[in-house]
Amino acid sequence: MALPQAKLDATEARLASMQRPEGGAWATAARDAALERVRAMGLPHARDEYWKFTKPDTLVSADAPQAALFEDDDAPAFDATDRLKIVFVDGVFDAEASDDLSLEGVTIERLADVAKADIHWARDLYGALETNGQTPVARPLAALNTAMATDGVVIHVTGKAAKPVNLIYHHKSESSDAILHHVIKLDEGAELTVLENGPAAARFNKAMEVDVADTARFNHVRTQGRDHERRAVTHVFARLGRESVFKSFTMTANGILTRNECVIELTGDDAVAHVAGACVGDGDFHHDDTVFITHDAVNCESRQVFKKVLRNGAVGVFQGKILVKEGAQKTDGYQISQSLLLDGDSEFLAKPELEIYADDVACSHGSTSGAIDEEALFYLRARGVPKPIATDLLTLAFLAEAVEEIEDEALRSDMVEKLSGWLERRRG
Repeated sequence: MALPQAKLDATEARLASMQRPEGGAWATAARDAALERVRAMGLPHARDEYWKFTKPDTLVSADAPQAALFEDDDAPAFDATDRLKIVFVDGVFDAEASDDLSLEGVTIERLADVAKADIHWARDLYGALETNGQTPVARPLAALNTAMATDGVVIHVTGKAAKPVNLIYHHKSESSDAILHHVIKLDEGAELTVLENGPAAARFNKAMEVDVADTARFNHVRTQGRDHERRAVTHVFARLGRESVFKSFTMTANGILTRNECVIELTGDDAVAHVAGACVGDGDFHHDDTVFITHDAVNCESRQVFKKVLRNGAVGVFQGKILVKEGAQKTDGYQISQSLLLDGDSEFLAKPELEIYADDVACSHGSTSGAIDEEALFYLRARGVPKPIATDLLTLAFLAEAVEEIEDEALRSDMVEKLSGWLERRRG
């Protein structure tokens, strides 16, 4: 079916404003195929079903909206963690600020270098999981990323990584428009933790493809925050093998517009996938979590746990789906999305979905929206706790279920500290 003219025009205008990256044969073929997908789907429009809660206009416009730079005195996330740092400034790799890209059991390369090679293992993965993730829901901004990304990291994990890999994104230009694509492959039994933090750019489009082989484990913890005027759309595509584990947690504070998409396929028996998020928003803040988990194997477990704290007109969105295919018996699927509205002006929009074609499953979903528990608030105030501090304590308790999804205790404490600091700075 032909695209509406307005959507076609917007798509071509955006493509015309971008420069096609050069590369070897396999990279060029993958980018050409992605470009065909973009033109066939068209870039998202507010009338598209999965964009009806989030206006995509500033994410698809030919020119990136400017975002003022913001400095604060807080220590960057993960500073107390021993990790390998890989730094990007406005979407460009910064070799001087980065550590040496060597880690026992892990091979790390730049996409900009790998894409020039005629032969590389990444040719079997780059764009492959993104392509799979286009069905049954179109994700055109992910296809745009595959077609136009000029840099990122390509990581091959053959053993248990000695320490986490930290991707750090700095925002230095008020008009930066960054596109990064990461490819991560974990061999059988391998383990890796990836950390991400930083505002990245005025407008940021990022995709991460993660292939988790049998019995491998992948942990992902990221923070999104600081520069408030930034806009970002991120995508995580993951494929899980037998008895593998994938766990991802995102903490978001600030940002005019953030859309995080996560698409996971459980293709091996006894696989586990947990996706969680905690966000705190104030004022002109719009935050959208869109998750799609497909169970296509026996005895797999998935969890989606998302908590949003909103005030002063902030908007939160959650769109989550669990698809259980025929034959995926003994599936355990859990989904919860909740918002805490600290005033009457904020808004939470939710679209939880279950689609089940197997009969031996335990799947549940729930979505709630409410205010601070007045009885609990009274209890704390009656014991001498000032109202602003009592409100913060109850807010942290509300976010706790999502934060508890982080396995590492030190990283979990770091996230609690960041959330506490944000709440403290905004005490009424």
